[in-house]
Amino acid sequence: MRSIPYLLVLGLSLFCPPPQAVEIEKIQLPDMGDSAGAIISPLQEKEFGEAFFRNLHRQAEINQDVEIQQYIENIGRQLASHSDTPSNPFHFFVVMDQNINAFAGPGGYIGVNSGLILLTEAESELASVMAHEIAHVTQRHLYRSIEKASKLSIPTVAATLAAILIGTQSPNMGQAALMAIQAGNIQFQIDFTRDHEKEADRVGMQTLAEANFDPRAMPAFFEKLQQSTRYYGKGVPEFLRTHPVSENRVADTRGRAEIYPYRQYPDSLAYQLAKAKLTVVTAKDTKAAMQHFATLEMQGTSEQRAVARYGMGLVQLQNLQFAAAGQIFQQLAEQYPNQPQYIGALARTANESHDYEKAGKLYESALGRFPNNDALKIEYTRSLLKGGRAERAKQVLQSLSDGQKDQPFYYELLAQIFADLKQPGESHRYTAEYYYASGDTESAIMQIRLAKQQPDLSFQLQAILNERLNFFLSEEETRRVER
Repeated sequence: MRSIPYLLVLGLSLFCPPPQAVEIEKIQLPDMGDSAGAIISPLQEKEFGEAFFRNLHRQAEINQDVEIQQYIENIGRQLASHSDTPSNPFHFFVVMDQNINAFAGPGGYIGVNSGLILLTEAESELASVMAHEIAHVTQRHLYRSIEKASKLSIPTVAATLAAILIGTQSPNMGQAALMAIQAGNIQFQIDFTRDHEKEADRVGMQTLAEANFDPRAMPAFFEKLQQSTRYYGKGVPEFLRTHPVSENRVADTRGRAEIYPYRQYPDSLAYQLAKAKLTVVTAKDTKAAMQHFATLEMQGTSEQRAVARYGMGLVQLQNLQFAAAGQIFQQLAEQYPNQPQYIGALARTANESHDYEKAGKLYESALGRFPNNDALKIEYTRSLLKGGRAERAKQVLQSLSDGQKDQPFYYELLAQIFADLKQPGESHRYTAEYYYASGDTESAIMQIRLAKQQPDLSFQLQAILNERLNFFLSEEETRRVER
């Protein structure tokens, strides 16, 4: 049977022990003329990444909050622009999982778990993790570990990589996913190498400093991870069991960080707001979350206290206490008129309390000030649909930036819009795209077939449906053959 030799998904491999700390100069990067360039073309790499991301949706909860997505993309782009290959395509996203993890997959897809973001106490700590993962991509560690070209198809390899990733976070789930994909026939190996980790540390720290983040945050976060392992006992996460943090690792990165001059690196407001929202949406106990923000509201700068009030408002909103939440967001929107998150939260409160007229006015006003804010556009689209204004919802959704138009929620909203507009053919078509973007090709095929059964289809739509059906069927047939 065919096999996948040395395939890996590079997790947050911050834990292999490097040598003792040494003084370094600006890194001379290695010659990238490795054999992987001949194995995987740029087009294949792009297809691998897209297929990997689709499959990941079936095995993990990928964040769909556009505000959080915009933040992680912005910090990722800031770092990537100062990497050694700034032209490399990158895609950053958040996995809604409490485990402490981050990873670099094929095609420049870099994921960060919500649990890791919440563990950070400074934006530079988060940036240090992402810089490390960016270095895995720019140094092509994934492809340098593929010693022989695999003849398996892109969909099958991508599904296997996604299953391996989940296995690092939930071994039982990952094994089940692999069995479903492989039927016991595809061999695989996860290969975390010390050389790759050392190189990602060195290159990542250089990127971190040049992107105007604190290089000392890297050893500080390593040390925090090292200390955190002491409190898990037998329940220590699989990733921390197999990749223990070492004193050498902390010492080495601390030594490298000391060559950079010391100064203060304040957290951005966007980091604070994203972390506050993640705290609320992942909270198992809203009372504890409220107490957390109440404590923060009594300390720090005026901006930090405002973020704490924002968090308290989000807790009130989650508890359906609309009047209390609206009062907090109204005050914040008036105090910080140039901060879209506050006016967005106020509009969302009106929307969730079914005051669609007020929500519409707030969203229109906000988009007048922030015309390129995709988070506001998505929320406004949902509000318009709830208020029965599908045509206006379609106009707002179509004004999204191109980067948002390949996300599952985009197709899901389009499907709902066309259903409300009494166009079932188009609705089934976009429901199919939603399922495909979510990694469920079989359901996508079913939706395309339902679309083809609708009367009065235009010639253009019939052609699109035929093309997509053939594409989906071909992909599923390839999977079956390789199983």
